[in-house]
Amino acid sequence: MKVTAKSINPEDYILSVLSPEDRLDAAFKVAKEAFKNSKLTMADIDNAVRTVRKKAYGKKG
Repeated sequence: MKVTAKSINPEDYILSVLSPEDRLDAAFKVAKEAFKNSKLTMADIDNAVRTVRKKAYGKKG
């Protein structure tokens, strides 16, 4: 049986070893950089981040 090397995308590997919370933090950091030159204020972005975090990690019930 022939063994072949599998190509691994570094971004996929990095994301797979992070916890869900760390992945969310990384996504928010990328979003902040992507929108830093937009008309949105940092306060708008921070408020959106808080809203998403509350939905993702808030109390269920």
